[in-house]
Amino acid sequence: MTNLHESQNTEFKSSWQDDYLKWICGFANAIGGIIYIGKDDNGEVVGLAGYAKLMEDLPNKIRNAMGIICDVQLHDENGKKFISIQVNPYSVPVSLRGRFYYRSGSAKMELTGVELNEFLIKKAGKTWDDMVEDNATVADIDENSIVKFIADSQGHGRLPETVGLSIFQILEKLKLTDGDKLKRAAIIMFGKDPLKFYPNIQVKIGRFGVDAADLRFQEVVEGNLVHMLHEVQVQLNYKFLTRPVTFEGFQRKENDIYPIAALREILLNALVHRTYMGATIQMRVYDDHLTLWNEGSLPYGLTLEDLKKEHSSRPRNPVLANACFLGGYIDSWGRGTLKVINSCKEAGLREPEIIEKNGGIAITLFAQNYINTQTHEIIKTSGITPQATPQATPQATPQATPQATPQATPQADDKYNSVVLEYCKLPRSRDEIQSYIQISDREHFRISILQPLLQSGKLLPTIPDKPTSPKQKYYTNPQISKRGL
Repeated sequence: MTNLHESQNTEFKSSWQDDYLKWICGFANAIGGIIYIGKDDNGEVVGLAGYAKLMEDLPNKIRNAMGIICDVQLHDENGKKFISIQVNPYSVPVSLRGRFYYRSGSAKMELTGVELNEFLIKKAGKTWDDMVEDNATVADIDENSIVKFIADSQGHGRLPETVGLSIFQILEKLKLTDGDKLKRAAIIMFGKDPLKFYPNIQVKIGRFGVDAADLRFQEVVEGNLVHMLHEVQVQLNYKFLTRPVTFEGFQRKENDIYPIAALREILLNALVHRTYMGATIQMRVYDDHLTLWNEGSLPYGLTLEDLKKEHSSRPRNPVLANACFLGGYIDSWGRGTLKVINSCKEAGLREPEIIEKNGGIAITLFAQNYINTQTHEIIKTSGITPQATPQATPQATPQATPQATPQATPQADDKYNSVVLEYCKLPRSRDEIQSYIQISDREHFRISILQPLLQSGKLLPTIPDKPTSPKQKYYTNPQISKRGL
């Protein structure tokens, strides 16, 4: 006999209580199911008193409370009576006295807040990202983000031809419009200010010490998906992750703590699959591990173990996922978590941990070599054996060196150049660039970094005919981005 805890669509009750109408409501809103009245938790028939009256009352109770019809049958086993209530799934939302219940696994849950909102949208045949944003216009779309998206898509062969098209026509190609309106996914993907429309379109990054109470510093990255995908990686590389250093002869070599592919993939998974009306994406960086959490449970039928093997792609935000697929950011085969696991395995790291936590999914990457924030020594967990200890403390970011030595060598300036080009994939003002790489000497910055990049054509001005305009910004030449920095 099937056990209660092993069943998705079966429930056993030894006697009837009107509170069990909630279970019926939950089955109707999920995939349907059957409730047996007169059986114990192990599915054994215990008999049912008053079964004749229940056979008359139950159909009326169900219809009057929820407006649905269920098949109620009386059964006999060895002289013991029990009742079965067969509940069919409904394509429309079913409520019980104004409340909505849902069957998830073997548990009944009441839907409220974000979960209720998503449930009602789904029952209407839509997803959150597919809904029209009535208050948005093309003026709310950031053209630079579209330009970067198109540049990023080069080489993947998925994006339809966009040459000569207007911004709105490009959005149409990406299926981000409905008639003359923009879908929510368009704002999430390319909006100038997504926070204007939806709260918590952010990634919060914190650097912690020994435990979650030991917060050292934090940053909040906000903006559209294209921007956050780039900017979060920049913040991690140049502020939160202190790389172990080795020397090969006289060549200084910085080793990645985590595989770049793994970091990028967990961020993409969070941005594409998160509940956008829920909490902010949160990333916690420790000495020896990094955890990223985003709100949103797994789709029905998908388990944590399934994520560690081949599984179907079932995106929470399919319109957004399709745009990211066309841009070459993700594939459509449900391989994201496998990429993370395999890249960590290839780097000699332990397998990432994936758990359900606080209404969302948390994935933890474990470091290869890390710097102890108390002793400042490199701790070897696996892989490369460090041969030299970094001179900077973990609190010091890589930008600290140029600030301390404004008369940098040409080699040092080359390093700044790559940082500037990475940072300027979105247009930045001179002050923003200087502040970002922490060089206070304006003349040194102009002569040693800005002018050479402009003269080489690697950096371009947004207002070329007015080089001294106070509104002047600079951006990385898209041709440079295509070839790689």
